[in-house]
Amino acid sequence: MHQGKAFIFCAPSGSGKTTIVQHLLSTNPHLGFSISACTRPKRAIMEEHGKHYYFYSPQEFKEIIANDGFIEWEEVYENNFYGTLKAEVERIWAEGRHVVFDVDVKGGINLKKYFGDKALAIFVKVPSVEELEKRLRYRNTDSEESIQRRVAKAQFEMSFEKEFDVTLVNENLDDSLAKAQQLVDDFLKK
Repeated sequence: MHQGKAFIFCAPSGSGKTTIVQHLLSTNPHLGFSISACTRPKRAIMEEHGKHYYFYSPQEFKEIIANDGFIEWEEVYENNFYGTLKAEVERIWAEGRHVVFDVDVKGGINLKKYFGDKALAIFVKVPSVEELEKRLRYRNTDSEESIQRRVAKAQFEMSFEKEFDVTLVNENLDDSLAKAQQLVDDFLKK
C-alpha cells in the first residue's frame, strides 16, 4: 500500500483552521481529508455518516478500540468519544493521496507522535486571545457562556503550541492560505 505523508492542523475554535483546511483540499487533489469518528448524535439532517463524521454508538466505538482500530482516540465526556480510524488513513493512502487532519490539540499531538517525521503538525492561531474573542462574537453563533468557555479553552490550547512543528498566525486569510500552501508544498518535497 502507498504510504503518504500527513498534515495535522490544530487550532483553538475560531482561528480559521477549518477554512484553511477546506481551501487546501479544494485546490490540491493529492490531499485527502481524514474523517473523524465520534459517538455524538448528528447535529443536523445534513450531517452524513462517512462524509462529515463516522457516527458510532458508544458500544460500537469501544469495540473498535478493543480491535485496535484507532490511531488515537479520546473520551471527551462520559461515553462521548472522538477518534482517528486507522482504516480512514489507509483508505486515503490507498488512493495515492496524502492525509489531512483537522483535529483538536490533544488529537494533533497524538497523531504527530504516531506519524513522526512523516507528518507536519501545524498550529493555527490568531494574533491574540482578544482577536479570537472578537471573531467568535462576529460569527454570532455562540451564546455568551459558550464564547467565554471557548476563550478559556483557547488559552489552555495555546499552551501546547510548542508541541507543533510550525505555527501559522492567521491574521490575514489570503496570506494564511498562501502560507499553508507553501508549508504543504515544502513538506512534500522532503
